[in-house]
Amino acid sequence: MSTVVQPCARCGARWAVHGAPMHWCPRCRGVLLSPGPVDAPPERRNYRWVARKPDHRGGRGTGRPRAEAAAGTPCYAEIPRWGLLDTPAAPDTAPAGRSARAAAAAGRLLLWTALAFALAALAELGRYAILLYNRTRLVAPLLLRVSDAAVLTFAVLAGVLALLAAIAAVARLIQLRAAAYALVGRRDPRSPRTLLLGSLIPVLNLVWPGVFLTEAFTGRRDPRALRLIRIWWVFWVLGGTVAVAALCWRTADSLQSKADGVLFTALTDLVAAAVALLTFGVLNALSGRDLRGRARAAHRLTVAVDPAVPVIAPLHRTEQARSTADARQNSAAGDNTGDEAVDREQEEVGAK
Repeated sequence: MSTVVQPCARCGARWAVHGAPMHWCPRCRGVLLSPGPVDAPPERRNYRWVARKPDHRGGRGTGRPRAEAAAGTPCYAEIPRWGLLDTPAAPDTAPAGRSARAAAAAGRLLLWTALAFALAALAELGRYAILLYNRTRLVAPLLLRVSDAAVLTFAVLAGVLALLAAIAAVARLIQLRAAAYALVGRRDPRSPRTLLLGSLIPVLNLVWPGVFLTEAFTGRRDPRALRLIRIWWVFWVLGGTVAVAALCWRTADSLQSKADGVLFTALTDLVAAAVALLTFGVLNALSGRDLRGRARAAHRLTVAVDPAVPVIAPLHRTEQARSTADARQNSAAGDNTGDEAVDREQEEVGAK
């Protein structure tokens, strides 16, 4: 009996190898895998077994109706000892406090702030269109009241949401700094009050938020964090400068300057919306999340240091195989009955 077999990829039967390997299964005409020892361990094979439903053989080509699934909750008779994912254990989460809830709401508030500023920009553009229309025609008083109400409503809403988003972003900043300093075994040298005042006081908040983020992420292995912080810092200062310029423009006296101020205010709202979206992306990137705010999947890599070994040991012709080949050649020179006597027979090895 040969100790080298070829498993069938379709029916699972294993056929003994006598001489040259075969390609097709004599039973089901399925593809035969590469030859290998009958008791070869998994690391010596160049194929892998695939789990299938227990009834996949009986339902193949028989035309019989499938049995209906049993009602009720599916369950296992014992604990499964197989799996496809090796998910890292989730860290223990402490009870969420007020600061943690505010930090968790920072992403949603920033998105709502960006939407409010975009609507405020549309309201300002609508008012500018009314001003252009009013150059040659009269405008209905109702349209003016609706335009004024839209501009005032969205401006106030955007301002309130921007303040709430700033407070929540500072709470997220405190968490990021605490986690960054914990990685190097240190404690944040700045108090939460200092971080809050430096990030919310006008004019000072153009400088200190960038300083706070740069302090926490300086010296990290990934240089993209500092590059991202610097890009955000430039846009943050640009947004603050444009906002101050828009406030100063409102002091103009001429009609043309006021009309240009409306258009410039719309541009300011669009810049503010872009800054809110950029802040949302930066906070998620520094927190290890994607652009949608979802946690990135952990990649667990293993370095392969073992030497390369053959998957299946090479086949060597034994004395029995040589004698069989010689007998076949001698019988071929004699008569056809000798050919039938030494014709190769396939021997099926039962599944282990």
